[in-house]
Amino acid sequence: MAKEDFYSLLGVDRQASGDEIKKSYRKLAMKHHPDRNPGDAAAEKKFKQISEAYEALGDDQKRAAYDRFGHAAFEQGGPGAHAGFGGGFASGFADIFDEMFGEFSQGRGRGSAQGSGQGTDLRFNMEITLTEAFRGKKANIRVPTSVQCDDCRGTGAAGAAAPVTCVTCHGNGRVRSQSGFFTVERTCPNCQGSGKVIREPCRPCAGMGRVRKEKTLSVSIPAGVEDGTRIRLGGEGEAGLRGGAPGDLYIFLTVAPHRLFQRDGADIYCQVPIPMTTAVLGGAIEVPTVDGGRARVTIPAGTQSGNQFRLKGKGMSVYRSTSRGDMFVQATVETPVNLSRTQKDLLREFAEKGNAAKMNPLSHGFFSKVKELWEDLKE
Repeated sequence: MAKEDFYSLLGVDRQASGDEIKKSYRKLAMKHHPDRNPGDAAAEKKFKQISEAYEALGDDQKRAAYDRFGHAAFEQGGPGAHAGFGGGFASGFADIFDEMFGEFSQGRGRGSAQGSGQGTDLRFNMEITLTEAFRGKKANIRVPTSVQCDDCRGTGAAGAAAPVTCVTCHGNGRVRSQSGFFTVERTCPNCQGSGKVIREPCRPCAGMGRVRKEKTLSVSIPAGVEDGTRIRLGGEGEAGLRGGAPGDLYIFLTVAPHRLFQRDGADIYCQVPIPMTTAVLGGAIEVPTVDGGRARVTIPAGTQSGNQFRLKGKGMSVYRSTSRGDMFVQATVETPVNLSRTQKDLLREFAEKGNAAKMNPLSHGFFSKVKELWEDLKE
């Protein structure tokens, strides 16, 4: 049966550049590689064909010979039959092979194979209050996870017997096979890369060395943590497979909104309504603080809505520090409602006898500018 054209095998035309040929080969080799298609004879055959095609077209000298003589160039006695790999082709081909199948071509020892049995990391979402974030907290949490099997002590073997060396890979966890002119290294199918096999699996854990269980852990949350803080508990994740190292547990904190305070880093903000009379005449008010106490704030006469008063050192705890942020009290002047007729008459008399420009400079100034704008529009 006549061989298929090398250019057709790689899906490129005869004017294709070296980079285009390399790119096409890489794509096809990834698709048909035996490790990606175990037991597929057709895929293995295709992989050998495209590898042979790239062996010829990936080298400038061999490609020139193929373009002139076709497949006869590489048959016995042909001009390309004894052409060796040029330095450029050899290094380029190795680069492609390492890029695609680096995990197969790099020899892995027993330690790496065993590392694949490491337990997975776990995530636990936890909500705390702003007060708990200020003070810190100790809490117990229940986490569903995988723990080491007590019956086999994590070995996966009945009676805690030690696993024996795999006879297929001789304990390496990897086996080699010949595929065309490639020597391909892959995970041992008998021991799944561990280098060890269990003769009699433990029944409670089905030979896995771990079982599902909910465990209780004590967590210490430091003062000053912020929303989104992550706490790592090393080794408290899932147990490893057959004695593998356990994963870690990551606790992600969410600080619930507070009904009075707003937080910005270590600072606390609080909007406080101020009676109009206090804002006009001045006075003093008491405000709550995040530590559960009270603080006295002096309100000067003529306070406007939006004015802020700073209480130094009355804010949040600073994470990993003994210092505290500040608290900012923002005044909101409250307009009186539900006034009696007498109160309304007194306010009218107050407004009539007062100097509007002096009593209300902001509103007077604003409406003066508005009046000027209207006059300009008339011109």
